[in-house]
Amino acid sequence: MSAHHVVNVDLGDRSYPVIVGGGARHELASVVPSGARRVAVVTQAGIDVEVDPGVEHRTFIIGDGEAHKELSSIEELCRSWASWGLTRADAVVAVGGGLVTDVGGFAASVYHRGIPVVYVSTTLLGQIDAAVGGKTGVNLPEGKNLVGAFWQPSAVLCDTETLETMPPREWRCGYGEMAKYHFLGAGDLRSVPLEQQIVRCVQLKADVVAHDEREGGRRAILNYGHTLAHALEISGGFDLRHGEAVAIGLVYAAEVGLRLGRIDAARVTEHRDVVAHYGLVGDLPPGLDPDEIIELFARDKKAITGVTFVLDGPNGVQPVRVDDEALLRDALEAMR
Repeated sequence: MSAHHVVNVDLGDRSYPVIVGGGARHELASVVPSGARRVAVVTQAGIDVEVDPGVEHRTFIIGDGEAHKELSSIEELCRSWASWGLTRADAVVAVGGGLVTDVGGFAASVYHRGIPVVYVSTTLLGQIDAAVGGKTGVNLPEGKNLVGAFWQPSAVLCDTETLETMPPREWRCGYGEMAKYHFLGAGDLRSVPLEQQIVRCVQLKADVVAHDEREGGRRAILNYGHTLAHALEISGGFDLRHGEAVAIGLVYAAEVGLRLGRIDAARVTEHRDVVAHYGLVGDLPPGLDPDEIIELFARDKKAITGVTFVLDGPNGVQPVRVDDEALLRDALEAMR
């Protein structure tokens, strides 16, 4: 592992390494839990990344796209594993982007009430965000990620070689989350080499997760920009990938923060500049219905005691309850 960067997610006896660098996937056999006789490799048909867990293994293919991030995919995986004879002493390896690690990790968390899982993350979005932290889950028609579990992996391998064939839109999807980290304390990453960008994002997320594993407090800051992003994704009709929606959500959160007096106009401009630097758009998609979007805000997982946003401010990014619907509408209008 010496040629790679290793970031430790410190969770006591459940701590694990995140290994970052070219060829990191080749470390897989060394991080598969000892004693595993078999490994179920979960991936997608279009992911051309071969891995060798060092023990008997079989590949299980899940569907591509958000339509397959659903409970039926979990049942299908678990039944296939049971037919193969996978036991609680074995392990799962999920190879792919955020959808694969979300689905593969959730299935691992419930199969035999939980078996070990290792992630080989193949997208920028997965490497800087989705694969780290132990949140797994699937969508319901009523909302994103409403069914899931906290299930920490045994290790995460972020192989930068797997990013070389990513299409431009997949890069932008990852850059939406990277723009978020700019405002969470990772510093200005715009002129930093790619591998260091990934390491700095992982280090920040690892620190947040170590202090708040189950989103009881500080971890909520990782949802910066996600309230509007999730509403846009749920509402449908908009051709937006997750990172693209997050970029719009970041600018919207800044506009809401401005109207609450938490930040000034210069900070809003900084949000727009960072988003634009990464090739992303910070404007609302045409045809957006403000009534539908505001209704969806109330369904967000953070909306425990009213509509809660994560907003920038004088003490950094924090969860803030916002009850002023007129203010929320005004901020939407500012982005048309």
